[in-house]
Amino acid sequence: MATKNLDRATARERLLNAASELFYEEGVRTVGIDRVIEHAGVAKATLYNAFGSKDELVRAYLAHRHSLWRERMMRELESGYSTPRERLLGVFDVLGESLAEPGYRGCAFINASAEAHSGSAIEQASDEARAWRHSMLAELATEAGAADPETLARQLSLLYDGANVTARMDRDPHAAASARTIAATLVDAALQP
Repeated sequence: MATKNLDRATARERLLNAASELFYEEGVRTVGIDRVIEHAGVAKATLYNAFGSKDELVRAYLAHRHSLWRERMMRELESGYSTPRERLLGVFDVLGESLAEPGYRGCAFINASAEAHSGSAIEQASDEARAWRHSMLAELATEAGAADPETLARQLSLLYDGANVTARMDRDPHAAASARTIAATLVDAALQP
């Protein structure tokens, strides 16, 4: 019985890894489940047993990406920046590292959302990731002493998304550095008494 659970976990991981690679590189609607199954080296029944449907596999892919990104962001902000203001701007440094990575193909959540139906599991997973980012930015803005942390968080979210889209559409890995410069102006204005 323990071996069966290990086999399932391994097959689930293989499916998630295959889906992550293929969905990110080619798009969630372009890649069919047969390609994911072949890439993972599992049977079709394994996919349905592990995830139930392609939409749930896509949701799991997005949730996994979000989990990894959240952990990376928090780890780097906590270890590399000493003040809330520095951490607010550090968000763009961490983003910049991501944009410059080989194989960067844009924000997985923006890409998947562009292909999603309204109310889908894909849209829900993307909304959850965006809500977390907004909450993180609002919390940092509050800690930094912004008079209106919600407005500053919305403004920084716009810059963040804009840097993602610019990096992808213009193939500009330095977009986050430009966004950081603008963010510094917004942050400083928001922190003035």
